Amino acid sequence: MNRYLSKNELHDYGAGSGNTADQAHALLLQQKETWPMLRNGAATLDSVVSREIDFGHFSMKVQFNPGRIVSSSAKVDKKSIAERRCFLCEENLPPEQKGLKSGDYSILCNPFPIFPEHFTIPHTAHIDQRISGAFAAMLELTREMGTRYSLFYNGPKCGASAPDHLHFQAGTFGFMQIDTTWEHLVEHYGSWLVHEPGTRIAAVDDTLRRFLVIESDDAGRCENEFARIFEAFGAFNEHPGEEPMVNIVTSFRDGRWRAMVFLRRKHRPEQFFAEGEEQILFSPASVDFGGVCITPLERDFNRMNRELLTDMFSQLSVQRDVLDAVAQAVRAT
Repeated sequence: MNRYLSKNELHDYGAGSGNTADQAHALLLQQKETWPMLRNGAATLDSVVSREIDFGHFSMKVQFNPGRIVSSSAKVDKKSIAERRCFLCEENLPPEQKGLKSGDYSILCNPFPIFPEHFTIPHTAHIDQRISGAFAAMLELTREMGTRYSLFYNGPKCGASAPDHLHFQAGTFGFMQIDTTWEHLVEHYGSWLVHEPGTRIAAVDDTLRRFLVIESDDAGRCENEFARIFEAFGAFNEHPGEEPMVNIVTSFRDGRWRAMVFLRRKHRPEQFFAEGEEQILFSPASVDFGGVCITPLERDFNRMNRELLTDMFSQLSVQRDVLDAVAQAVRAT
């Protein structure tokens, strides 16, 4: 079976420029036409309800999206992963699902979307979800798709529903507030660690999230700075042999890469594991840390407020002293 569509096959859907972002957009149009599962998934976005919660100099959007129930409640323990077929391996994809090839990665439409345009980008080989050795590829894919999309990476212990298969995701640029408000957050809640003509790095603590931002016009420099952050954060990893818990959001605009690296200490808040009426099905990953909190249950959507979000994010984000230590390591080298 030919899984990948060519530019010629996507020409009638607007892929004529050859730009990867335009090809991905054309792929989405083609797949909506030929793959009922995707078409139905996209239609669920019409019933999504959202509202904003104010935090002073920024806001968080809360979204009721019942189509995300499978992802939010996914079992990602080793036993559950071992007992299921990997849904990102090519041989297990639905017959109607087609994609684009980009190096060692496939660009596929996500049939359970959060974004108006939502893609999953798995490695063509079944290898573990690890950002070490894959960040350069993430930057290149970000450059290729940057005119329309931002990319994100969920660590194997903090949001990846397929922790056994390396993958990124891409979604409509600007859908996550962090895409366009990160400089504002640095101004009000952060400080610059590096401020050079071609590269800037900042640390931010906005009371909910603790993260670092890398902005650079040089992919190699961006990769090296990320490696420094990742190494410094790894010193606080309580589980040797496992990847430090990070969510990463990247974009490419005006010739510059931006990478937001959210530092995590926990996957899910205690409310997720509560029973009965006390349970809140909230399993945050990159999109939530990027400013759009997904709730697949309406009762949870109605309960979300400033105090509850502050409590849950404080359970998941690292303590301030960890952010300060990582920031100091960046300053010192």
